[in-house]
Amino acid sequence: MHIRFKLATFALVLSLTMTNLLWATDGYFSSSYGVKQMAQGGAGVAFPADSLAGAINPAGMVIVGNRFDLGVSPFMPDRDASITGNQLPPGYPDANGSYDANAKKVFFMPELGYNHMVRPWLSFGVSAYGNGGMNTSYVTPIPLLGTTNAGVNLEQMFIAPTVAMKVSPRNAVGASFNLAYQRFKATGLQNFANPSFSSDPSNVTDRGSDWAMGGGFRVGWLGEVNSRFSVGATYQSRTWMSNFNKYSGLFAEHGAFDIPANFAGGVAVRPLAKTTVAFDVERIMYGTVKAIANSGSNQALLGSANGPGFGWHDVTSPRIGVAYALRRDLTLRGGYNHSGVPFGPSETFFNLLAPGIVQDHLTGGVTVGLGHGRELNFAYMHAFGNTVNGVNSIPPTAGGGNANLSMSEDSVGISFGWSRE
Repeated sequence: MHIRFKLATFALVLSLTMTNLLWATDGYFSSSYGVKQMAQGGAGVAFPADSLAGAINPAGMVIVGNRFDLGVSPFMPDRDASITGNQLPPGYPDANGSYDANAKKVFFMPELGYNHMVRPWLSFGVSAYGNGGMNTSYVTPIPLLGTTNAGVNLEQMFIAPTVAMKVSPRNAVGASFNLAYQRFKATGLQNFANPSFSSDPSNVTDRGSDWAMGGGFRVGWLGEVNSRFSVGATYQSRTWMSNFNKYSGLFAEHGAFDIPANFAGGVAVRPLAKTTVAFDVERIMYGTVKAIANSGSNQALLGSANGPGFGWHDVTSPRIGVAYALRRDLTLRGGYNHSGVPFGPSETFFNLLAPGIVQDHLTGGVTVGLGHGRELNFAYMHAFGNTVNGVNSIPPTAGGGNANLSMSEDSVGISFGWSRE
């Protein structure tokens, strides 16, 4: 494949990634990186499949060899909310009722990876992918929040140059430098844009899109115990980001919104020559970033050092995936992923804007060989509907009552892969 074509395609996908909304399903992190991993429930720490391995376990890049991968996954979340038991004084609008958060219904998540074997034991590559994001786009205003249609849009993209090497015939290590870009916008929060609620009332809502850049790293290890059993582990540091200055009156620490650290371990077992079963467990450290972790009930001004947030805690996500090589040119894949809900029933009010509550994901897919190292990959993911009903989640000063959240998701993916010796 001509290097000029590769570079042009890389630039195109980066452009798409910067302009399309990203979503995720383990809180606001993606539950999988790459179409193959989507089909396997996101499992891949000890089972690298393509040049998106830099997003999962960098050590896997030296295992997948010379590869180029390009894909896109249309994503269809269904978000709904309701407010019950609210009792504002006469003269205020009635906030009770149902709210549809699906003004925008379909989003696209591009992916791109390239890996080159510098030596038989050393590789250099780059993975570009959506790390996560969240979106709500309410069809009507929510009177408790503001006078126009409420919503938020958060997009996060990583570009991860990766070096991996075999330190022994059965052990590989790798490291990625994560270059991160994120973009945010909030609308319909006029009720909080005053000195009674915010330390910077002019930078709370309807300021258009703001962006931030930053960096961090990921390291990983992959060991082959024998031909039927592999083990892997990976750690991604906190990604230190510049502030969202246009929303310095909304997020704690004057618009700070770092990306949390996470770590994972996995095993891959090959009970039969044509079958591989992978099992991963990931821990995402949402509770370490104040803008995400601070409780919505914090008695401080929005945007201040300890200002209210979404009340998210750390979550654990176990995943299992299966790949079965039905024929040399046809591999069937399936998987399951379970994620914890990152906040409790008392925190549903602010999470009207960020209802990351789906837990159970069922996935499937297929890889079709096209010959000469080329392949097409297809995947489907369904996140079953989940509901979190609030418990005393709306403060008495706003009339009390509860915010209730519901969500389900569907996604399909298609990618092209090309490998060579």
